Amino acid sequence: MSISTKTMGKQRVLSGIQPTGNLHLGNYLGAIRNWVDVQSEYENFFFVVDLHAITVPHNRATLASETYTIAALYLACGIDLNYSTIFVQSHVTAHSELTWLLNCITPLNWLERMIQFREKARKQGENVNTGLLDYPVLMASDILLYDADIVPVGEDQKQHLELTRNIASRLNEQFGNKKEPVLKLPEPLIRTAGARVMSLTDGTSKMSKSDPSDMSRINLLDPPDLINKKIKRCKTDPLKGLTFDDPSRPECDNLLTLYMLLSGKTKEAVAAECQDMGWGQFKPLLAEATIEALKPIQDKHKAIMEDKGYLDSVLREGRQKAEVIADSTLSRVKNALGYLPPS
Repeated sequence: MSISTKTMGKQRVLSGIQPTGNLHLGNYLGAIRNWVDVQSEYENFFFVVDLHAITVPHNRATLASETYTIAALYLACGIDLNYSTIFVQSHVTAHSELTWLLNCITPLNWLERMIQFREKARKQGENVNTGLLDYPVLMASDILLYDADIVPVGEDQKQHLELTRNIASRLNEQFGNKKEPVLKLPEPLIRTAGARVMSLTDGTSKMSKSDPSDMSRINLLDPPDLINKKIKRCKTDPLKGLTFDDPSRPECDNLLTLYMLLSGKTKEAVAAECQDMGWGQFKPLLAEATIEALKPIQDKHKAIMEDKGYLDSVLREGRQKAEVIADSTLSRVKNALGYLPPS
């Protein structure tokens, strides 16, 4: 059984987001908007990674609704079903099954040295579970199941993709052959433009859903009054005159970059517009640009969420399409490992 054929020879892209809270500007400007612009060039699989969501304490009462919210936001942000497949990770059981198979060939010390595990383990203390240690193997399964050619990753996730390649290489070496590898080795695509949107409360830290303060980020579904409040209170400095690329002014660079990305203006135009401004003059401009940029997304998301039948059909069709590829890869791996196929 060979590695799956791509649609019309296009490279296959895989990307997923956890259903923990709604998406923020960092997710949108750093990832989703970039892929909306180029999605017609690829065969895309975008999924809601709900299995990953329970590696940390989660709220069972909101997991399903937040899964719907993320799927609807994919569509609201412009993911086009003519080029992309949207599905829910837990709906495709091959993710869990391949993870077990890969667990059994992955050395424990590979997982123990993962930087993000060590960082999260320090934060969670006694709440560290086996899933937190093992989720890089689940991530590897996510990627390898779909014979992904490229995986968009930030700098902080490069180690996970390296682990994925190491696991695939190990399985290929032990159970495959050079002419026909069992698993395809994916390549990373490191995002650049807009890739690092920083926190509103600390210009040296990335905007993140895991930050305990909601004031640190602007969520895509935040109403206008909350956006105004967050920008009004965001961290700045006492200097007048706003400039890009000054390492001593990280908050200034971050807020100007947000304004540039949300307004659609060039860096040169923003620099000229804001060079003599104070924060009292600039913050209302940023708030207005943010509210205006997010309104079409919020309006479309509201319409999609009000039509659950449509959203369910999108996820059902996405699951069916994903299962065909995932089950084929899983069978290929099980055959290579020597399992008896079902009759």
